[in-house]
Amino acid sequence: MRNYLEFESEIKGLEEQLDKLKDPFNKEGLAEVDTKKINQIQSELDQKLKEVYSNLSRWQKTLLARHEERPRAKFFINNLFSNFINLSGDRQFADDKSVLVGFGVFEDQSVLVIGQEKGEDLDGRIERNFGMMRPEGYRKCIRLMQLADKFNIPIISFVDTPGAYPGVGAEERGQAEAIARSIECSMSLKVPNISIIIGEGGSGGAIALASSNKIIMLENAIYSVISPEGCASILWRDPKKSLEAADAMKLSAQDLLDLGIVDSVIKEPLGGAHRDKKALLDEIKKSIRKNLKELSELSREDILNHRKQKFLSIGRKKGLVKNIDTRDRMTMEENIFSNLKQKINKNKIVMIITLALAVLVLLMLLYL
Repeated sequence: MRNYLEFESEIKGLEEQLDKLKDPFNKEGLAEVDTKKINQIQSELDQKLKEVYSNLSRWQKTLLARHEERPRAKFFINNLFSNFINLSGDRQFADDKSVLVGFGVFEDQSVLVIGQEKGEDLDGRIERNFGMMRPEGYRKCIRLMQLADKFNIPIISFVDTPGAYPGVGAEERGQAEAIARSIECSMSLKVPNISIIIGEGGSGGAIALASSNKIIMLENAIYSVISPEGCASILWRDPKKSLEAADAMKLSAQDLLDLGIVDSVIKEPLGGAHRDKKALLDEIKKSIRKNLKELSELSREDILNHRKQKFLSIGRKKGLVKNIDTRDRMTMEENIFSNLKQKINKNKIVMIITLALAVLVLLMLLYL
């Protein structure tokens, strides 16, 4: 049974109508299929899909990124890579099932694959902890990323998590430290690493695996420091303001592409990734192939410098400041120098006044 989101009510009605028309047993005994009517409804459905999905709000994209039928990391791993061998354990505490990590082959090239996995049904989601990684999960990724770096094997990560697991046990075992070390490890790699945000890219739980040479997002995925509900609870003390929070956070793929935080956006099939998974697979395969080829032409040192420069340049060209062209034309360095000069001049004035007062007091004392 297909799941529909709150803004898909008209689409749901048309698809149910279409299914009934296509079913020859929807009446008593066999019935003739009305091909003309089917084509008419199909045309209306295609038009409605274009109308709805060309004007999605950021909140609607958030709901789509969380869709139950959206393809997960396991689906992409099984269909994009051959000879995948899942490896377990962090060699310290346990194995974290919310992340799949192992070596596989992508078009005759060995790669390390990392995938945050939410699970496909209720039992799977509980087993996978809804994609929320614990410290041992990040340490498992660090261990294998270092191994891939040693043997010069590229890394491909599929990011899909509401955030790192915030439980007491995870905090006791060093959740923040594990995330920080994962970011540090990702930034220090000298092999190409590509991150693809396929659903939710939530908080440090996502950044820990998305500190890459190339960050790619699916069209209806989201990437932010906190969920819209969490942001609304903190800023307005009202989770109902999630729509306003989603707009303010600029968490959609197009927003982040404009800000230079992600490198490219993969277009999804009309109606979302879950409606045509095969078409989406083809697009992701093209993107991985293109980016691996581009990065493979760089030396190990160049790959490291490429990644550092990428993150150092975020926010420097455009940032979140509107109408930046209307501001003073001086460069940042000139502004800093000007402010410093003003401070020095002010200090000089204060010093002169202080000396004058001191001389005046001294003269008064001598006169008395």
